[in-house]
Amino acid sequence: MPRSRRKKETLSTLQDAELMAVVLEGRHGTLAAEVADFFALLHKQLGDVSRSRAWGGVARSVRRREHDRLEAA
Repeated sequence: MPRSRRKKETLSTLQDAELMAVVLEGRHGTLAAEVADFFALLHKQLGDVSRSRAWGGVARSVRRREHDRLEAA
């Protein structure tokens, strides 16, 4: 796969993780990271590694956003 396409897919994945983090925070509040971790573990147990990694990225995004908010306060 060409390097430029891989970079574009990575950027898209990061944007998707950020969007999902926002949605989870809106629906689940302080439990958003735990919800994402649950889905990461579920997909890992089901053998879907790519979705597990994606949900893990969402959990990291939620935690980073929480950390950024706490630092700003």
